[in-house]
Amino acid sequence: MLNVQNLDLHYGASQALRKVNLKAEIGQVTCVMGRNGVGKTSLMRAIVGQHNISGGAVLWDEQNISKASPNERARKGIAYVPQGREIFSLMSVEENLRTGFAPLPRALRHMPDEIFELFPVLKDMLHRRGGDLSGGQQQQLSIARALVTRPRLLVLDEPTEGIQPSIIKDIERVIRLLASRGDMAVLLVEQYFEFARDLADTFCVLDRGEVVLSGTKENMVEEDVRSHLTV
Repeated sequence: MLNVQNLDLHYGASQALRKVNLKAEIGQVTCVMGRNGVGKTSLMRAIVGQHNISGGAVLWDEQNISKASPNERARKGIAYVPQGREIFSLMSVEENLRTGFAPLPRALRHMPDEIFELFPVLKDMLHRRGGDLSGGQQQQLSIARALVTRPRLLVLDEPTEGIQPSIIKDIERVIRLLASRGDMAVLLVEQYFEFARDLADTFCVLDRGEVVLSGTKENMVEEDVRSHLTV
C-alpha cells in the first residue's frame, strides 16, 4: 500500500502542496482530481521520486521511501506514466518497451505476454518509430512501457488527455483489468470526471495544493466534486 502522510512540497519559496494525505491500496483504483495547477502532477512526481518533498513522508509497504531515488522506487515496483506520455519518438516501439527492463533483474528482462494481450495494436507496430504513432497509440505505448517493469503501483497522470474516445475506452478497460487482478495498486490523475468516477474505488480532490475532498466512491457527492473541477 502507498501511504502519503502530511506531504509538503515547494518550488523555491512557493509551496505547491500542503499537508497532503493519500492512500492507494493493492487491488484498487485511487483517483486524484482537481483543476489545472492545483498540484496533481507535483504530487505524482513526489510519489515517484522526481521531486524532493519538504515535509511529511511517502511510505510504500510500510517503508519510508521519501529519500529514495526514482530508480530505487522503480526497483521497488513503482511505475510512472507521465502526463504527455514522454515516449522516445526516434526509437522504435520495441526499443521503447525495452527501456522498461532497466529496473529489473536480468532474469526478468523479457517482454511479458500480457503486454500485447492488453495492447494488441503495439504488436503490429514493433518496428515503427514511436513518433510516428498517433497520440492514442503513444499513450498505449507509455502505459505498456510502465507495465514491462512488473509494477505493484502504477501511477497514471491524465492518461485520457488529448486521446480519441475509442482509445479512452481501451485504456479504461485495461485499468479496470489491472486493478481487478488484485496484485497492483493504481493511482490515477484525471480531470475527465466520468472516467474517474467510473473507475475509482477511492478518490481525492485537490485545490490550491490541499486535499479538500476524499473518501470512497460510495461516499462521493458528485456536485461537490464537480465544483472543484470547473473553472
